[in-house]
Amino acid sequence: MVKRDKMLAALDKLLQPEKFRDYCPNGLQVEGKEMIQRVVTGVTASQALLDAAVVEQADAIFVHHGYFWKGEDARVRGMKKHRLQTLLAHDINLFGYHLPLDAHPKLGNNVGLANALSLEIEGGMEPGNPLSVGLTGRLPHAMSAEEFAEFVESRLGREVLHIGESEDEIETLAWCTGAAQGFIEQAQALGVDAYLSGEISEPTVHVARETGIHYFACGHHATERYGVQAVGDWLAAEFGVEHIFIDIDNPV
Repeated sequence: MVKRDKMLAALDKLLQPEKFRDYCPNGLQVEGKEMIQRVVTGVTASQALLDAAVVEQADAIFVHHGYFWKGEDARVRGMKKHRLQTLLAHDINLFGYHLPLDAHPKLGNNVGLANALSLEIEGGMEPGNPLSVGLTGRLPHAMSAEEFAEFVESRLGREVLHIGESEDEIETLAWCTGAAQGFIEQAQALGVDAYLSGEISEPTVHVARETGIHYFACGHHATERYGVQAVGDWLAAEFGVEHIFIDIDNPV
């Protein structure tokens, strides 16, 4: 069991949110009970995750996608009301860390995805920046784009969308989990064979086709399941709390 404020201080020290310009507040987003024994982790603080955490009698929830995003309607109505009502009624703390969780060099989503796909990390997509969100590296061995897509599907358990010639051989790549399709031109400028992210948008297809870089869309949720689990395990080891990861299915 650990005090809420002690856990918050430890998470802030670990993830260093003050070093990122993010789209949401990082840290303790909704305050609950002072003492924490059981932590539920998940990708997004959806109502389904909150309800599952209530069943598990969680004292705290740790997520990658929390609340209070820039530009959202600030009024507490409808879906937002029900989510906050659930947390407050059960006195559950909600911790959310976005970009800091993507970029962490040991526990982050991008490192976790690299481990899941047996990728060799060579550096960041922003050379010289130790907090680079995206990473660069290479496959365990050269393979055709079709073979790589099948390999990723087998590891992530999700269908992959590939833009490019299936028979082309690839070895070097850059990647960034989640909705990072906009980094494809940055990846192409680095000279890698392929770029991998979670989501795809209409312009991504044209950039890939016209520049010749291969692109793999592997799912926003599927590529971002790693950081929360790693941090949950870290909290369990650091403070002796119980950690339960709950994977709420999301096809995107």
